[in-house]
Amino acid sequence: MTALVHADVRHPGRRDTASFRSPVSPARPSVRHLGPNWYASVMGTAILATAGAALPVRVPDPVLAAVWALSALALVTLLVARAAHWLRHTDQARTHLRDPSVAPFYGCLSMALLAVGGGALAAGVPGGLALDAALWSVGTALALVTATAVPYLMVVRHRIEPGSASPVWLLPVVAPMVSAALGPQLALHLPPGQPRLAMLLGCFALFGMSLLATLMILPVVFARLMHHGAPPPALTPTLFLVLGPLGQSTTAMGNLADAAPGTFASAAVLYGVPVTGFALLWLALATAMVVRAARAGMGFAMTWWAFTFPVGTCVTGAASLARHTGLAALGWLALALYVALVLAWCAACAGTVRGLVTGALLAAPRPAERAPR
Repeated sequence: MTALVHADVRHPGRRDTASFRSPVSPARPSVRHLGPNWYASVMGTAILATAGAALPVRVPDPVLAAVWALSALALVTLLVARAAHWLRHTDQARTHLRDPSVAPFYGCLSMALLAVGGGALAAGVPGGLALDAALWSVGTALALVTATAVPYLMVVRHRIEPGSASPVWLLPVVAPMVSAALGPQLALHLPPGQPRLAMLLGCFALFGMSLLATLMILPVVFARLMHHGAPPPALTPTLFLVLGPLGQSTTAMGNLADAAPGTFASAAVLYGVPVTGFALLWLALATAMVVRAARAGMGFAMTWWAFTFPVGTCVTGAASLARHTGLAALGWLALALYVALVLAWCAACAGTVRGLVTGALLAAPRPAERAPR
């Protein structure tokens, strides 16, 4: 399997290249096929700590710290491996940027940095505040770059064909929403007055930037599903990516309300409740599509990491609403989603480790099965 977690979404009928069960090239695995999508594994691991800390029931601090440490180790490892990818396989790296089905995954880098930083603060690790501030600053800068550069490339450089819209397109524009959700916790450590107000309003601007961009993309994604049918089996888990901006925006409004209760308190509930309702509807639809793909023989692919971070944002969103409304049912919803998140993480992690051990995940791809109709 290539480092990419997708088939060529520009051609929905084309044979999928992401299935873990497909034959692979006999060449020795290397970082040549290590794509930016691998940062999704960091995001999916770090959200376990952040979401666990937000639950109405207490998760032991050593457990959260251990999970965070694993995500930090994965981040460092991938940063080194991706640097080697750019240095040793520049041609492949440039090919990734020229491919409209790959370039959006560059949004995962900024979100990985943000997720690890936020997880450090949530898990209460030593030096977590300083680490979070540093990673938030770098991650937010990268989020702004990718949210601008990737759509620019898609408009002026990439060849976008009819029926190619994918939830993957959300990745660059949802990155600023992650910054908006994690920034208010840092704002509380700034001096009251202008510094704190600037930080909070900056986070609210990031919220609006990401939300409006998401609202432009979601109708195109749904129209693609209606007119061209289900995505290929290995791509079906990417439908869960739609949950990311929904859960993260609810979390962002809740965290803004925590930092500035008089300004954002009512907005957090008025916005979060209907958006959470839509997220549950999409979760049911995406789950049904995954079940259908599984019956058609969907094997493991790196797309399975889409089951983790987006669901984790729904956990933090539901937990935030539970705090602001006092409704116990929302707390139970957050807990149920967290159980699903842990199970999804175990499945994605097991498949990834197995693929790394066998070398299949870093080998060159071969065509696999077509999407079911």
